[in-house]
This record gives sequence, C-alpha cells and structure tokens, in this order.
Amino acid sequence: MVFRNTGPLLETLLARLAYAPAVLVQVDQTQGSVPREAGTWMAVFADALVGTIGGGHLEFDAIARARASLEKNEVTEPPLRVALGPSLGQCCGGVVQLRFERVGAADAEALALRLGARQLAPVALFGGGHVGHALAQVLAPLPFAVSWIDSRDGVFPASVPPRVVCEHSEPVQAAVPGLAPQSRVLIMSFSHAEDLDVLAACLKRQRERGDLPYIGLIGSKTKWATFRHRLEARGFTADELAHVTCPIGVPGISGKEPEVIAVAVAAQLLQSIDVG
Repeated sequence: MVFRNTGPLLETLLARLAYAPAVLVQVDQTQGSVPREAGTWMAVFADALVGTIGGGHLEFDAIARARASLEKNEVTEPPLRVALGPSLGQCCGGVVQLRFERVGAADAEALALRLGARQLAPVALFGGGHVGHALAQVLAPLPFAVSWIDSRDGVFPASVPPRVVCEHSEPVQAAVPGLAPQSRVLIMSFSHAEDLDVLAACLKRQRERGDLPYIGLIGSKTKWATFRHRLEARGFTADELAHVTCPIGVPGISGKEPEVIAVAVAAQLLQSIDVG
C-alpha cells in the first residue's frame, strides 16, 4: 500500500509496523512550558524508536513504560500526566499528558490518515537550479507541501522527496493562477525575465484574491530595486510591492552556498506559518 504526504518519519513507522508492533506515545495535552506541543508522537518498538516527544527524562520514562506494555502484550495503557518539575526535576515546569496506544500492521492506514493529517502549508517553488534543489531537500521533512515548477525540460531529479510534486509550465508564470490557496511562493528561476513575469503574476493574483501570504524573490537589494521600478511601470502600487520579500531568508546569515540559503529560506517560511 502506498501512502501519500506522510513524510519520512511516518513512512518509517508504517514500514516497520508491517513486521512488528509498537506502542505509539503521543502528547495529548500540555500546560505551561513543555518540550513539545500537543500532537507530537513517537513510536516505541522492542528494538527501535521512530520520532521523539523530547524532554530527556520524560522521553526516557515514556520509552520504558511503552516497552513494558509491549512485553505484557497490553492493548493500551492509561494516559499519563507528568508535572515536569515535581515529577522529573526538569526546569521546563509545565505539565504533559501522554497517551499510549499499541499499534500494528492492521492500523497502518488509519495511522497514515491520523498522523498525516496535520496541516501542511503549500509552497510554490519556481526554479530548478542549485538553490531550488537544495530547498526541495530541506523543505521535505518540514510541514510543507511543495509544488516545484520550471519551464525547462529535464531539470528535475529522477526522484524527489515526499510531499514534493514537480510541474513543467511553459510559460512558467502560467502556473500561478492554479497555485493552492495560501501558497508561500519562492521565485528563483534561471532568468531575471522569468522571475519578473512570475512575480508580476503573483502580485496580480494577490490583488485579485489576497491568498498568497508570502511572496519571496531570490536576489540582492539591487535586483529588487530594478524589479520595483519595472513593476511600478506595470501599475503595481507601493503597498502591493511591500508584500514582496527580497532578499529572501532570515537576516544575519551571510553564506551563499545553496544549502545555506535553503536553510535560511526554510526558517523564514516557518516564521510565516507562525504569524500567518
């Protein structure tokens, strides 16, 4: 059975469940300062772990409890409420409630739907160059569903990470009207002319629908100044142009290697989810 949009951790869990049962440990509720948010999970096998709930001693104790449950062949364990300070001496000070659930091969489809149901933010990545390749790899394990778009044939690798879908579009800006609502857009095509056309199409869509919360253009401040003048000549206002992020990536990272840029851009996209 093939599961889509599951991500590498969940794929690993589902593959292992075909051969051995596990206890799924999930953060059910939280109060105050805690290591991980509600919904976070790990799967405890007799000889392996998939995922993490964080918290050092909290996780150590949860693993021991889960493995004891596996040995006793218990279907489920009652929820466990842990006050991190009094119970474990951890300085977080919050409260975590953990849920324990024995799972096996028969539960794989339900788990794929349940654990894979977290909201994925759509990202439209225009450009199959070096930075585009690095970004596709960096974004894959993060909470994004990536549409990777280019006008050229043969630029995409033979295999791509989960949650990355490749699309050929000629002209490339023709893909903009069909982007998923609330897409974060990254523009880094092979030419400035294509970048400008994609950017103009995104601004036009934003004017009409207002559903692109982040529009990012790779390049320098000089490139953006040139693009700004050209876009003003096409009738876009200062307020509309203020919606464009250029240069892209969190400030303070000076490296120009594709992988470094990709990490900085991924961090900025995560910030856009937190405030979006």
